[in-house]
Amino acid sequence: MIDTAMLSDFIVEAKAATYVGGGVPRPPCRLGAHDIGYFSGDWRYLDSYFGGTDFAGQEVVWFAGEPVWAMNYFGCVVASDLIDGRAAGTVIKAALSAMYREGRFLGGMEFDHPFGRYVDSSDGGCDSFSGQECIMVEGRKAYVLDYRGGLVIP
Repeated sequence: MIDTAMLSDFIVEAKAATYVGGGVPRPPCRLGAHDIGYFSGDWRYLDSYFGGTDFAGQEVVWFAGEPVWAMNYFGCVVASDLIDGRAAGTVIKAALSAMYREGRFLGGMEFDHPFGRYVDSSDGGCDSFSGQECIMVEGRKAYVLDYRGGLVIP
């Protein structure tokens, strides 16, 4: 069985180094996908998604060549009169960067940014979780992302 504390630490490290950290895109493993990955020792992480302003994707972690964890997500702008994809991405990167500096990727987060208020809530832990992030602008949800994931057990 995988050590979930080590797994969680690696996930935070990988997430901070990829989308939030401006990691280098990799050749896509699926037609039309945007892939970004991270490696450290026996650990490997891949975030692969489709779309831009509205998007769907999956993150996977492997340890010693075996898949051990995955998360699926779908996000979209729901009020284009309040925010666009570029501004939403700016808010998300700033909020997630602050969360990762706390050494976590779950557990809820509220973060104020000039473009909007980022709010994340989740249930569960690294082994099994679900949650939603949103950006509030003028008291309305302008962007929403739902996510779910956990351990991959053969």
